Amino acid sequence: MTDPTRFAAIAVFAATYIALALGRLPGLRIDRAGIALVGASLMLATGAMRLSAIARAIDFDTLALLLGMMIVAANLRLSGFFRLVAGWIVAAARRPLALLVAVTLASGLFSAFLLNDAICLVMTPLVIEIVRRLQRDPVPYLLAVAMAANIGSAATITGNPQNILIGSFSHIPYGVFAAHLAPLAAVGLALTVLLIAAMHPKEFRSGAGLRAQPTPAHLHRPLAVKSVLVVALLIAAFFAGVAPAKAALIAGAAMLLTRVVAAHRIYREIDWPLLLMFAGLFVVVAGFERAALNPAMLPALAVSAIGRPWELAAVTAALSNLVSNVPAVLVLQPLIAHLTAPQRAWLIVAMAATFAGNLTILGSVANLIVVQLARAGGVQIGFWRYCRVGAPLTLLTLVLGLVWL
Repeated sequence: MTDPTRFAAIAVFAATYIALALGRLPGLRIDRAGIALVGASLMLATGAMRLSAIARAIDFDTLALLLGMMIVAANLRLSGFFRLVAGWIVAAARRPLALLVAVTLASGLFSAFLLNDAICLVMTPLVIEIVRRLQRDPVPYLLAVAMAANIGSAATITGNPQNILIGSFSHIPYGVFAAHLAPLAAVGLALTVLLIAAMHPKEFRSGAGLRAQPTPAHLHRPLAVKSVLVVALLIAAFFAGVAPAKAALIAGAAMLLTRVVAAHRIYREIDWPLLLMFAGLFVVVAGFERAALNPAMLPALAVSAIGRPWELAAVTAALSNLVSNVPAVLVLQPLIAHLTAPQRAWLIVAMAATFAGNLTILGSVANLIVVQLARAGGVQIGFWRYCRVGAPLTLLTLVLGLVWL
């Protein structure tokens, strides 16, 4: 590769990641998906990538797993299943603290298996509705949705997009991944409840009870039963060792075979920009690797930069907050293969990239979804009000994660 091509590829990579960190390009109405696509096209234009090499650069297993999980989650949402769960929460919670625990557990458990971003899209309006009917302060419960979704998603490979990437790169079995990270996620959910309650004493130390009748859920029973059954079989397949992408695609296809919901309604629920961003970033990172990373220097660079667990966790957490967790994982991937214990390294990256998302409002897409939907519902979540819970929660969970792993 000639020097001009090499320099151009490095410049495209740097510009793409800076734009991802900003979330936009000044003066242009473009999002992160568009930024990744433009970066990929520039890698082609500069000659750093050939058109024939793109198919090898894109990890289609990751895209297939994401697509299948989105279809399954969309059916659960359209069936009214999550609204039914919200009704159970209202019926069971007799005190504000019990309501906080229920919201935290629901967000964390669903996010462990069904993509945290999708769960935040579903849970946020439901929680706002519940809390307003109960005449409580909505902010602590919305913080629980965002933070529990982040922490709960660390438990499995299918909890969030970065874990899906890590599962594809590392080939760690689904059950092994969950055995290492699910206990951490459980402790993290408990810490979430404790910190939110401690930071909002007026909301949770009063002895007032909660009195509200759950609103009837508009449940499409056959679709809900089918969706829950498919999810149960899907999770069983994951733990039985079936390739996650294969299992998710089959499950998604099974959910499309229905006389109840028109296919276009399911397609509207799919996060197509996220899939586009993944595809674009695969090409950008592959072009950078070819142009700038000498294979002979990777082992020494890996050992010097991320050779110790705390260094790896710190670099991962910092990158995740600078450029978001998915780009951070893609940047670390060429280095981790050269560490002495790559499986443990990948588990540390999964833990740190996910838990670091709770540091600030900008730390993860899940946080932004909750904040934006809350604003649309008339609830403001301030940067400081988020950080005073999120910052200590991030520090505690990262330290516990390092000790555990």
